Amino acid sequence: MTADAVTSGAGGAVRTTCPYCGVGCGVLARPLPDGSVEISGDPDHPANFGRLCSKGTALGETLSLDDRLLTPTIGGKTADWNSALGLVARTFSRTIAEHGPDSVAFYVSGQLLTEDYYVANKLMKGFIGSANIDTNSRLCMASTVAGHRRAFGSDTVPGTYEDLELADLVVLVGSNLAWCHPVLYQRLVAAKEERGTKVVVIDPRRTATAEIADLHLALAPGSDIALFNGLLDHLDRAGVIDANYINAHTEGFADALATARATGFDGAVTQTELSAEALSRFYALLAENRKVVTVFSQGVNQSQVGTDKVNAIINCHLATGRIGKPGMGPFSVTGQPNAMGGREVGGLANMLAAHMEIESPAHRRILQTFWQSPRIADRPGLKAVDLFRAVGDGRIKALWIMATNPAVSMPQADTVVEALRACPFVVVSDVTAETDTARHADVLLPAAAWGEKDGTVTNSERRISRQRAFLPPIGEARPDWWIIARVAKLMGFNGFDYGGPADIFQEHAALTTVANNGSRSLDLGGLAHLDNAGYAAFEPTLWPAPASGDNPAGGRQFSEGKFNTPTGRARFVATRVARNEPHRDADRDLILNTGRIRDQWHTMTRTAKAPRLMTHIAEPFVEMHTADAERHGLAPDKLVRVESEHGTMIGRVMITERQRPGSVFAPIHWTDRLSSMARIDAVVTGEPDPVSGQPQLKHTPVSVKPLGETWYGFAVLRQRPKRIAADYWSMAQSRGGWRVEMAGITEPGDWTEWARNLFAIEDDTDLLAVHDVGARRHRFAAFSDDALHAALFIEPQPVSISRGFTSDGLTGNFPSPSDRLRLLAGRPGADQPDPGAIVCSCFEVGANQIIEAIVGGNCLTVEAVGASLSAGTNCGSCRPDIQRIIHERTVKEAV
Repeated sequence: MTADAVTSGAGGAVRTTCPYCGVGCGVLARPLPDGSVEISGDPDHPANFGRLCSKGTALGETLSLDDRLLTPTIGGKTADWNSALGLVARTFSRTIAEHGPDSVAFYVSGQLLTEDYYVANKLMKGFIGSANIDTNSRLCMASTVAGHRRAFGSDTVPGTYEDLELADLVVLVGSNLAWCHPVLYQRLVAAKEERGTKVVVIDPRRTATAEIADLHLALAPGSDIALFNGLLDHLDRAGVIDANYINAHTEGFADALATARATGFDGAVTQTELSAEALSRFYALLAENRKVVTVFSQGVNQSQVGTDKVNAIINCHLATGRIGKPGMGPFSVTGQPNAMGGREVGGLANMLAAHMEIESPAHRRILQTFWQSPRIADRPGLKAVDLFRAVGDGRIKALWIMATNPAVSMPQADTVVEALRACPFVVVSDVTAETDTARHADVLLPAAAWGEKDGTVTNSERRISRQRAFLPPIGEARPDWWIIARVAKLMGFNGFDYGGPADIFQEHAALTTVANNGSRSLDLGGLAHLDNAGYAAFEPTLWPAPASGDNPAGGRQFSEGKFNTPTGRARFVATRVARNEPHRDADRDLILNTGRIRDQWHTMTRTAKAPRLMTHIAEPFVEMHTADAERHGLAPDKLVRVESEHGTMIGRVMITERQRPGSVFAPIHWTDRLSSMARIDAVVTGEPDPVSGQPQLKHTPVSVKPLGETWYGFAVLRQRPKRIAADYWSMAQSRGGWRVEMAGITEPGDWTEWARNLFAIEDDTDLLAVHDVGARRHRFAAFSDDALHAALFIEPQPVSISRGFTSDGLTGNFPSPSDRLRLLAGRPGADQPDPGAIVCSCFEVGANQIIEAIVGGNCLTVEAVGASLSAGTNCGSCRPDIQRIIHERTVKEAV
């Protein structure tokens, strides 16, 4: 196949890969004459077959340049590349000369391409000579890496996505697949509808994913090890253990089983706080179904005992021989687009490139010889949590952060901010000019963005895909690999003369073959001779891809029972139930769980730019069970303070039966740029797993208390407000401008003056005001000619107006007084029905529209609603919400 045939889709679209989660969906991007970009799913990509989630569908709306970092800066002032890179190179070189290699560090990201990752790792470990390079993937999948290496001898995911469609039973552990990996969720939904696949969801919360579950186990937070130890004991007692497989291909089973027996069924019931009936049903499903895939994600990994949780799951698969075969195996789904690629090239502080081990002198010699480097790191570097502690106490004196925002995403984030402020020299390479991290940089370097850069990423099933450029780099932005290589050369190092990403990929692929001989699963020998044309035409490929072309069992690994351990046998790990998780006390009596929401990504530097992605959930929230809300005296839609010993977050309380009593949930996405105090990782404890170094992000004791607000406000503004004089605020981009929720503990003396300050208007601006002083309600609207400049609604209770109608006013005209007064009413007229809160972001369908289709149109299935409104027919991640509305309405009608 020619390069043009592979890189181009219908209508001249460029074939590339989505920059969000680890599913690795193929995307067709077609630039249009007006400067916009049309986005669609690539029907030929084997990860998604044309499907995209709501975030992927909206990618074209995130390419605006309003917040782009366009030039290098030094001390906040514009600089040229030579000056900026020269300063970085000199400072790092001087710091190393004065304090040693371990006085500097890189903190990188799963948003980098494999080629970027490779060059950064080569510079740090092979030329600077320190392993102080770690990645935000440490927060995501490090416990899986450690669990894989303990069990298999290598960081290898055994299965492929196809296994979800071939399994008879899929167990989802700590994975809200519907919201976090929507395309995989849709593949699972299709398998359930077509094959009758059974689904078990194991999660303290009843998430959207649980809507398709045959069994939902709302286990006690942190009790996964007890659950799977009890399962291993049950499988043995039920006679489902595969003794032949264990004897031929594994070691350590007796110790693992003895430890599982110590937990047993009774211990599992006690620790998980599940009913004996529910636990028996789960164990029976695992015993009765041979084809079982266990999908696990952050709910397993982000734990102080995450590695043991991973191994407890793998133990059950090894004991039954359910691994490496169609429709069965443990399956880790990664959070970032290139978490896997970073692991391949040694992006973690405790690994070398090409899956070689930093503890091995032989592997260190192989790598140093291959790179012809002056030195090689000879011991693990500082992992993320310890790395930032070292920045804070002065051991790290020069830090380079690439494509990530640790001031928001790291646990104990306030301490991380203090460390960045104290660090003598901070470099940040990023796409965005203003992030919570970038504001602490001494040098800012403009990196090329998705759509502008070329390279590869590896998804959760080990499939390597190309990200291809379809736009020219904006301003002076450059690829990350280019920036790193230039600094390396300015530091006096050879070996960084790359002509482009194809050269780097070829070197990376060649390295995977050196002294391999089948000892490492990662073998890209068949790709090591790709020239520029071959790289341009590269099609999605599963690894291993050896020169022999031999990749048996449909790309699955360990199908023949041979593993990458010294003995060739898989290793059972005895996983003891140890409550290392922090416990709540009388003051902090709730357990905080954190995670993602459907339409947002990481710290929102990309997704917050798409107005339709902000319509589903527009502000930070705290989800808690009805009983806990009553016990704490909290009413729906009020604001609360979530406090731990580390920090505070403010969000709007969401009271629901879906949350487990005793636990609360808050999303990870909001930053200080988008809300007044919503950085939830400032609250989390973050103590790391002793094996993997992955921090605890799911189990922090907290208190939840009323903020004590006396007034609430909602505003829409054509321009982003520069200052909001409120105790709480949260803003979101909307069509034509911004929408802002706000609240305060005390009221200002003059609401008119307060509104003018918020609107940033002069006295002669056309300001319309309506006051009901007795009811403490105030409404303001400022107009320029016939266009709305801004509007503000103040009430003593949460403001009850149509957000969508009011926000759309920024794009409308209001020539008459009646038009303006209708806007201040906050409700559309009878001729313009209010769609309600947006449920389907892809087609912007609201809850009121869905209810009308159910009640008035007799649409009693998700499919019927889709046929009527299109809702749920694209990415499908809103289907659980549609089903819930159908259920609630039909129950209400029946009653």
